[in-house]
Amino acid sequence: MSLREQFGKDVLITGWGHSRFGKLSEETLESLIVQVAGQALAHAGLEPGDVDEVYVGQFNAGMMPLAFPSSLALQLSPDLAGVPATRVENACASGSAAVQQGAKALLAGTARNVLVIGAEMMTPAGAEKVGAALLGADYDMAGQASSAGFTALFAEVAKHYEKRYGASLGSLGDVLGSIAAKNHRNGVDNPYAQLRKDLGEEFCRTVSDKNPMVADPLRRTDCSPVSDGAAAVVLSVAPSAGAATVPVRLAGFGHANDFLPAERRDPTAFAATRLSFERAFAMAGVGLDGVDFAEVHDCFTIAELLMYEAMGLTAAGEGARAIEEGWVHRDGRLPVNVSGGLKAKGHPVGATGVSQHVLAAMQLTGTAGAMQLPNPRRAAVQNMGGVGIANYVSVLEAV
Repeated sequence: MSLREQFGKDVLITGWGHSRFGKLSEETLESLIVQVAGQALAHAGLEPGDVDEVYVGQFNAGMMPLAFPSSLALQLSPDLAGVPATRVENACASGSAAVQQGAKALLAGTARNVLVIGAEMMTPAGAEKVGAALLGADYDMAGQASSAGFTALFAEVAKHYEKRYGASLGSLGDVLGSIAAKNHRNGVDNPYAQLRKDLGEEFCRTVSDKNPMVADPLRRTDCSPVSDGAAAVVLSVAPSAGAATVPVRLAGFGHANDFLPAERRDPTAFAATRLSFERAFAMAGVGLDGVDFAEVHDCFTIAELLMYEAMGLTAAGEGARAIEEGWVHRDGRLPVNVSGGLKAKGHPVGATGVSQHVLAAMQLTGTAGAMQLPNPRRAAVQNMGGVGIANYVSVLEAV
C-alpha cells in the first residue's frame, strides 16, 4: 500500500531550487536560503503568500554564530510574514528530516504547500571548528580533540569491515577507490557539483602527495569535501497550474534511529539504515527491484559500500560485487549517485538531504541535463546523520 493509498492524499514535490556547492565566499546563509527558496516557489508556480509552513534543515553545531535561521526564509518576501517556520536538526540528515516534517504537515492536513530548505555555510568556520562541530554528532568523540575528525570514525568502520569480510573481499582500498572514481566521473556532469573532475581509478586507489591518507584506510578521495550550499523543495497536496514541470510523488518514506554509543551497535551492519529502507519500501509498496536509481549518503566511500548492503542490493560482505560488476554505474542495473554523490557534489551538511531530493526529482521529470538517465520512473533517496545513527529514506516516483 503506497502513501497515497494509506493516507488518501498525495505528497508531491512541485518545485525545487539548488545553489552551486563549494566554497561560496560571495554568499551568506541568508543569501543562499533566499536564493533557493525563490527558485523553488517560482518553479512550483506559487507566490510566497501561498506557503503555509516553512522548514529549514541546518546542522550548524557551532560552525557559525547564528544558530536560529528559521526566519531567514521570510527575507524572500513580506508576504511570508507570520508564516510558521521551524529549524530542523538531526546532524547530517537535517535536510531529509526537514523534508519528512514537511510531508507530515501535509498528511496532517495543517498545510497544503510547505517550503522546505536545507542550507549550510561551513567553509568560513575553518577546518578545526568544522571538525569539532561534526564530532558533536558522535557519542564517544563529542568534545574530544581529533586530527582526523569524522574520517577516523568511518576509518574504524572500514577496518571492522575488512577484518570481518577481508578473506572474500580482495583489496578494500581498491573497492573504495572504484567507488570514489565512479562518483567523481558522475560529478563532471553535475553543474551544481563542487568537484567536477574525472580523477580516474588509478589516482583514487593510490596514496600520493595529492591523495594522502587521512585516516587509514581512507584517502582524501574517500572523503566528501567541506562545502557551502543550499537546496529547496516545495511540497504540495496538488500541483499549481503555473508549475514549470509535472510534479514528483513521494510514494513512501522511512526513518529509523540507532543507539548513540558505538558499543551498542554492530559497526558494519548499519541496522537502523537497513530498517529505514525497509520502512520506506513497505510504505511505497515496492521492493528494491522497483527502483531505477538511488542517491545515497556517501560521506565516505565506505558508507556507500555499506549502503549497497543496507538497501538489499547485495548480501552482507558482498557489496564489492555491486561496484566491481558495474551494477551501480550509470548504465548498470541500479545506478547509484549519478549526481556525483556527496563525494563529488559536496556535503553542506544541512543541505544534503534536500539536495538529494532535488536531484532525484530532476531525474524523474527528465530535466537532469547531462546527468539524465533514460526514462527512470522511481528513485530511492537515503540520508543519514552520524555513523548510521539518524537514517532517512524516501521513495520518489514519476507522476
